Amino acid sequence: MFIDQARIYVKSGDGGDGVVRFRREKYVPAGGPAGGDGGRGGSIYFVVDGGLSTLMDFRYRRKFVAPSGQAGQSKNMAGKDGEDLEIRVPPGTLVKDGESGDVLLDLTVPASRVLVLPGGRGGRGNTHFATSTRQAPSFAERGEPGKELWLQLELKLLADVGLVGYPNVGKSTLLSVVSAARPKIANYPFTTLIPNLGVVSLEPGHAFVIADIPGLIEGAHQGVGLGMDFLRHIERTRLILHLVDASGLEGRDPVEDYAKINEELRLYSTALAACPQILVANKADLPEAKDNLGRLEEVAKQHHQEFFVISAATGQGTRELMRHVDILVRQMKQGDPVPEPVEQLILPRDETPPIEDYTIVRDNEDYVVQGAGLERLLRRLDLNNPEAIAYLQNLFEKIGLYKSLAEMEVPEGATVRLGELEFEYME
Repeated sequence: MFIDQARIYVKSGDGGDGVVRFRREKYVPAGGPAGGDGGRGGSIYFVVDGGLSTLMDFRYRRKFVAPSGQAGQSKNMAGKDGEDLEIRVPPGTLVKDGESGDVLLDLTVPASRVLVLPGGRGGRGNTHFATSTRQAPSFAERGEPGKELWLQLELKLLADVGLVGYPNVGKSTLLSVVSAARPKIANYPFTTLIPNLGVVSLEPGHAFVIADIPGLIEGAHQGVGLGMDFLRHIERTRLILHLVDASGLEGRDPVEDYAKINEELRLYSTALAACPQILVANKADLPEAKDNLGRLEEVAKQHHQEFFVISAATGQGTRELMRHVDILVRQMKQGDPVPEPVEQLILPRDETPPIEDYTIVRDNEDYVVQGAGLERLLRRLDLNNPEAIAYLQNLFEKIGLYKSLAEMEVPEGATVRLGELEFEYME
């Protein structure tokens, strides 16, 4: 089954909590703090797997949660980091924000390993809070929660050549003749319900990928037929082979079909409409084709396109067409940069500013301290622990918060808010 869209939930692992521990050894009556740090939560990675060609695996699994880090241990031993979680996707996968639809990643290079969500940081153990005046701190930090996202995955096939045309013009037959692909072939509309890929190799060391794109009829760009589902699969192609049924036995005029399909490509994407194109008149072995070949060749000349006459059913002209396509694709590839697997690409993550960076704003009678660094620190502390509060009071003095409040002439007894913490200002 071909699956080319999926919506998934991803969450990186939570950081492990730091712990409060003390040395307990014989002949060491006051060993001091020995609480270890919590481990980092597991991160979420996308890995581009060249052996995959669909998003079918996501049909049965839509939730990906990385393991959390372990809590710290005694004797200053850190907790174990959560194991990173790798999500394998085929080349050509677009990763979009599940809410806004913005494109976050375009994964095209096989073997790339891309960091999507970093794991939460582990909390610090009580060892970090020991000072000359606080020699046995009884508080530690909590681990930071992991990050979470809903993502929309979309697959755009990576093919050098795209076959387009109305149903029953012979695209699947041509693909089966020139490659080892074996698509379903029958004489009724929309026989091909999924894009089919085939590799054309005319000589050792040279090959190109060709895709049979189904569902293009008039109105395809608006979702008529199967168009909206599969038009995106030809956006990455270097060259379009536009097949028409020269015999007209389906009751359609091949020249009109050619014009309508090109209009659909233009309405869907101006870039796609500008893609190099070869007009291919198929079913030339049928007597009815003779009357249309001259008209089609004239149309190709008007649009400055090359024109080939073939019969996919008998093989007439197919080898000459493929040899010409092979030459064109090689020429197009010559200007390509050599792709290198992306080892790591981090999506925008929080770079927390220093705790000294804060502002104070007035909210009616209250005063609100705003600072990402301070707020992050507060989320990691147990505000019900008296020693943690004492630590914060010393910290506020150290970073000049009380001095800033005094310079603003904050009245004594006014409420000062910082995240979930509220206190009365006293000079």
